[in-house]
Amino acid sequence: MADAQPKGTGGRSAQLAHTGLRHGWTTGACATAASAAAYTALLSGEFPDPVTITLPKGQTPSFALAVEELTAPGPEPARAMAGVVKDAGDDPDVTHGALVRATVRALPAGSGVVFRAGPGVGTVTRPGLPLDVGEPAINPVPRQMIREHLAAVAERYGGGGAADVEVEVSVDHGEEIARSTWNPRLGILGGLSILGTTGIVVPYSCSAWIDSIRRGVDVARAAGRRHVAGCTGSTSEKVAVALHHLPEDALLDMGDFAGAVLKYIRRHPVDRLTICGGFAKLSKLAAGHLDLHSARSQVDKGFLAELARRGGADEALADAVAGANTGLAALQLCAAAGVPLGDLVAATARDASLAVLRGAPVAVDVICIDRAGMVVGRAEPRGPGG
Repeated sequence: MADAQPKGTGGRSAQLAHTGLRHGWTTGACATAASAAAYTALLSGEFPDPVTITLPKGQTPSFALAVEELTAPGPEPARAMAGVVKDAGDDPDVTHGALVRATVRALPAGSGVVFRAGPGVGTVTRPGLPLDVGEPAINPVPRQMIREHLAAVAERYGGGGAADVEVEVSVDHGEEIARSTWNPRLGILGGLSILGTTGIVVPYSCSAWIDSIRRGVDVARAAGRRHVAGCTGSTSEKVAVALHHLPEDALLDMGDFAGAVLKYIRRHPVDRLTICGGFAKLSKLAAGHLDLHSARSQVDKGFLAELARRGGADEALADAVAGANTGLAALQLCAAAGVPLGDLVAATARDASLAVLRGAPVAVDVICIDRAGMVVGRAEPRGPGG
């Protein structure tokens, strides 16, 4: 018979970061806690609540169980299910509040730990990720965490210290949530990935986005793509596709993280990288900024004025550019005077990108667009040799 009880709403609050923002827990940490609780119940008949786990760097958070269910053996083997609500702290994580469940079933001796993707957890369908095609999208570190905690439970209750179980991880509404992530583009279909290398979500670190950029490069390379595009948003993606006819798996949703794209491609080169984005954002890249977010870098109108001078602007125009309200206003002033500020920004952004690539065998071209998606500046491909 099944005994299902709704419980609390999440893990014990993480300590405040030095910024005053709360840390949270990854889906991998939640899945580990749920798996350990379910396996404990399978062996002992009782769910630990809260359940405490040890993270890779030694932290020992405790998690309240949101749901639990223990089914006695019958026509089917006994199973236990436990669920934890993910608390991402103060990070704007799309999986914050998601219910992460683990269902554990006993397998014959010697089977080891076998992972399954339950509802809301994706399956890998393309090469290039750290998991084989056909595997559930439960990343290597969470898998190792789960194995280690199940082995400890087996040692405590089973005597042998070896867990021979199937672990099915699921996330309520995970398939719907995954539509707002990179998973469909990476070939992870059916739901979310179970992620995390430390178990901790650092607020506003954007580590998941940066990790998705890296996995996007990996998938593109594994698919044999020799030309990829790092784009700041959906409008710039459409422009890159229209100009270069790139397939979806060659598109990198760069957002504000130009540095993440360049540094990863420096270590994992492709023949050609197109960078496409709004004029103002790419003017920041041209000025040497690798994080293009408005909270962390600003459009330097003095820099734009200097570029305008290089393009033939007189001092009156340069002064007007330096005093413009926005980068777009500066661009419009130069366009009216026949000064190709867009092309100058694109070329300078390309050269700044090549400097970050440090001689990696990658040719870079840059496309600047306005808010309507019109191309306002271009720089042709150039590689490390000029």
